[in-house]
Amino acid sequence: MIKKFLPDQHVKSVFEISPEKLKSRGIKAIITDLDNTLVEWDRPNATPKLIKWFDDMKKNNIMITIVSNNNEERVKAFSEPHGIPFIFQARKPMGRAFRKALAQMGVKKEEVVVIGDQLLTDVFGGNRSGIHTILVVPVAKTDGFITKFNRQVERILLNWFRKKGMIQWED
Repeated sequence: MIKKFLPDQHVKSVFEISPEKLKSRGIKAIITDLDNTLVEWDRPNATPKLIKWFDDMKKNNIMITIVSNNNEERVKAFSEPHGIPFIFQARKPMGRAFRKALAQMGVKKEEVVVIGDQLLTDVFGGNRSGIHTILVVPVAKTDGFITKFNRQVERILLNWFRKKGMIQWED
């Protein structure tokens, strides 16, 4: 059970994830978290670098769906200017939003990666759904109230994984 919290991959940011790398693995779509994965949790809009990343994925026919536990207003305001489909109040790590994203994009779970900054929501939810998971370092150093609690639990899990030799990266 504890291995469900272990990501398949770890990168410093989404910018280390290229369309070429994804396509070489047969990946056709991305399910990504929003806050502290793509931008800081309190940044309302995408950065120019992130917009270019979105465009690179689109040019390479890699679909993106944002799946966020945040409210509709936040997720819609961020996603709509870029024409990116989204699911708000996703209740991750529950599987419903992941299944909905797969259905909307018309892809199999083997053709998708889940990208997120939290073990307890993004990684656990993606792993439970049988999807390849990529953990990114949080964009911001600050978090909302609930996320602060999650980060404490994550530190315990990451330390346990390290001691068992299951991960080699540093925070």
